Formats: sequence, C-alpha cells, structure tokens
Amino acid sequence: MLAKFFDRTFWKFIVVGVVNTLFGTAIMFVFYNVFHLSYWVSSASNYFFGSILSYFLNRTFTFRSRGSHPRQIARFAANITLCYLCAYGIARPLVRLALTGAAAAVQENLAMLVGMCLFVALNYIGQRFFVFKKAE
Repeated sequence: MLAKFFDRTFWKFIVVGVVNTLFGTAIMFVFYNVFHLSYWVSSASNYFFGSILSYFLNRTFTFRSRGSHPRQIARFAANITLCYLCAYGIARPLVRLALTGAAAAVQENLAMLVGMCLFVALNYIGQRFFVFKKAE
C-alpha cells in the first residue's frame, strides 16, 4: 500500500511542490512583509496564484491528465479551498498557542509556514485521489 502511495507520481508532485512553494512563499512573504497586507490576504494570495501554477504543472507533468474538463477544474478548486481552510484553520491557532507572548509578526510568519506544510500534505492526497484520479 505505501509503495503505491510513494510511487513516481509522489516524487513528481514533490518537484512541482518545490517550484510552487518557492513561487507561493515569495508572493506570501512579500505581500505580508513588504506591502503589509493582512495574514489572510497574504496567504490567500499565495494559494490563489500558486493554485493556478499548480493546476497546470500537476495536470501535465505529475498526473499526465488528458484534457481540461470543467468537472476536474471544479474538483481542483474545491480541493484547494478545503485544504486551505483546514491548514490555516489549524496552523494559526496552534502557532499562537505555542508562541504565546511572541510578536504578532513572528507568530503569523510561522503560522503561514506551518500552514503551507499542512496544505501541501492535504493537497497531495486531494489531487491524487480526488482531482486527477485515474479510472482503475
């Protein structure tokens, strides 16, 4: 079971994830630290722009999905939304609890990073088994 889960598709997803994470992290931290946008706007911008990149890279490179079906795009959007809400709904309160007394900027920067890690894990599962699943 685990060998099937950690197959070539998993490693391709990791490569795309690294590219996407670097792209998204740059957007997120620039929006938060340079433009002084809020935590939610900064992290949501990361996932909005990163999701567009992720969809095309994973569709063509990772999962080699044929065509661009509206249902697939809708499942992708639903997956991204659910992963985002779960990851950041968990990360921010946990980091605030763990770093009680730390500066708000430190808490929120760490929460964005922790949220990103949770998001990636949830997103892989969602894309592999819900968005780009292949008929057996």
